[in-house]
Amino acid sequence: MNDLFEQPDDATPLTPEEMRELMPAHIAYRRELNEAEQENIARAQDWALNRRRDPLSEKFVKELHRRMFGDVWRWAGKFRMSERNLGMAFHEIPVALRQLLDDTRAWIEYRTYPPDEIAVRFHHRLVVIHSFPNGNGRHARLMADLLVMRLGAERLSWGSANLQGAGEVRQRYIAALQAADDHDIGPLLAFARS
Repeated sequence: MNDLFEQPDDATPLTPEEMRELMPAHIAYRRELNEAEQENIARAQDWALNRRRDPLSEKFVKELHRRMFGDVWRWAGKFRMSERNLGMAFHEIPVALRQLLDDTRAWIEYRTYPPDEIAVRFHHRLVVIHSFPNGNGRHARLMADLLVMRLGAERLSWGSANLQGAGEVRQRYIAALQAADDHDIGPLLAFARS
């Protein structure tokens, strides 16, 4: 993909207003955008992995997204304000996120699921909510990693590949998310450790 705003068919499209929120003026191609985002994500990952903060707070959810994308997009860390091709209505995001955070705390407290399954179910619901204009999958995977590590398990591998762009591993990930949409968490749970 050479055009800066050309996106894979299964990517969340940005609105024209959101596209104007790109901060680095030197970026002209999708490859450059991907590189800038990945550098920003690597710094955010270092920050998150060196903190003992509760990932189950709205403040942390927003702060992690801001740190992952804040050097690239002005809207980083702010809930989206427009409808998308997936995700819930934007005005439902704050309540849905609070419900997810509360549900996850209950899953942990009552040991409803093993740690991997808690993290994968948390990840899936974050993706379903789709809180931000973009970066939701990458954000949800890192949030799930932080959660599963907090629960004493190893970080998830998520197919051991970069899930950006098209490819067989990304297609398996999307299929696993779709199975979870249909209440079959098994494929996503298996993919998270593949």
